[in-house]
Amino acid sequence: MTRKFVIGSIAMAVLGMSALANAQAARDSISIVGSSTVYPFTTTVAEKFGSGGKFKTPKVESTGTGGGLKLFCNGVGPQFPDIANASRRIKPAELQTCQQNGVKEVVEIKVGYDGIVLAQNKTGPSLVLTRKDVYLALAKNVPDPANPTTLIPNPNMTWKQVNSKLPNMKIEVLGPPPTSGTRDSFAELYLEAGCRTFAWLDGLRTQDEPSFKRKCDAIREDGAYIEAGENDNLIVQKLGANANAVGIFGYSFLEENRDKLKGAVVDGVSPTFETVASGQYPASRPLFIYVKKAHVNVIPGITEFIAEYMSEKAIGEEGYLAEKGLIPPAKSEIGKIRDDAKALKVLKL
Repeated sequence: MTRKFVIGSIAMAVLGMSALANAQAARDSISIVGSSTVYPFTTTVAEKFGSGGKFKTPKVESTGTGGGLKLFCNGVGPQFPDIANASRRIKPAELQTCQQNGVKEVVEIKVGYDGIVLAQNKTGPSLVLTRKDVYLALAKNVPDPANPTTLIPNPNMTWKQVNSKLPNMKIEVLGPPPTSGTRDSFAELYLEAGCRTFAWLDGLRTQDEPSFKRKCDAIREDGAYIEAGENDNLIVQKLGANANAVGIFGYSFLEENRDKLKGAVVDGVSPTFETVASGQYPASRPLFIYVKKAHVNVIPGITEFIAEYMSEKAIGEEGYLAEKGLIPPAKSEIGKIRDDAKALKVLKL
């Protein structure tokens, strides 16, 4: 190790310590960024937490999972967020970026489960889909019917072209952008699952997974799929105005808008609290928050906020987050989740 490197490392450490020393004076409330799916749950916890009067209500921003983790991993100090919401697990590359930027200790806390739904206006034609249908409707490139082991630009413009049993309705799907954890999960749970129904593509997955993902995860860019930003409520509003459109978002947004929306049946299963909780619904996924351990005991209230989130009244089966549509962790795992959260167990690369 060179003398120059050692001096530089010491200087960075001193700067980090100085930033933390000034953090409490600079900011007296928790800063949270990240997933639009986890946003309503964390916001509810933040409001309950702030109403206690001991700490200020945390500031929660919906930036998307990828965007939130990027902000979270940018560094240590009051100018950087304390907590990131995520609708997927942090990627090894993201965790490595965190560590390179001085965020050495990241705590992962699973807060529950969610399902990715395809939702419609209640007045529109009902869709009963397979994940193969979804893949053929939204993938950028699909197998050529004339030569099934080659891919061509997606020619399907209506749902009936995808599957003759479906309505003769234009494919118009409103969904999340690439920075969204929901987009990542949608690619894995829908597009890749549909892609694997073609034997040669399924074989490619075991031979060359990066190539498989490049071929299967890309979403069409010809107007059939419309990126609607990180605000899932905006998708809900647009579905209310368009009976033929389909929206992609977390189950909780469907649950909160049952008066005007319905969920498409996927692989024979309707999205309900019970089917998502049991894993019967084919597009279920875990949800997380990530905590910057270096900010604990520096920014006021982080430990207490985690305790509120992990409490029975929040993530219990009868908790206030279940009323918001969160699927609570199973009884078999909740004890360990709470123990690890209380111990601030750090993720390892």
